[in-house]
Amino acid sequence: MSWLKRLFGMEKTENAQVNPTPQPIPQSAATATQSIPPERLGLNGEYDQSGLAKRVALAFDQDTQLDDVDTLWVAQTSSTVVLKGKVPSQDILNKMISVARSVNGATGVNTDQVTIG
Repeated sequence: MSWLKRLFGMEKTENAQVNPTPQPIPQSAATATQSIPPERLGLNGEYDQSGLAKRVALAFDQDTQLDDVDTLWVAQTSSTVVLKGKVPSQDILNKMISVARSVNGATGVNTDQVTIG
């Protein structure tokens, strides 16, 4: 099972991207000066409250060195990626941190709730 499917119950769509181009916000919903914050950008450039976490999950899916670790979850607090649960090794956690940091909108990665073993 993929990260995206396990964590968010969704399949990767054809247009899903780790770092998509933001879609314009309709004028009826916003003024011309508003744009989508990078941490709220969804897989297809739309506004998504959990956009950063979903894009990190997609990035994990796209990395051939990272299998779905079914004891780890991805969340976000504003622009910080939050990893929770258990990983098999420090090397895997380090790789996950590196991948998560590479996603547009991520300003940090919190691993306080991750155990290794």
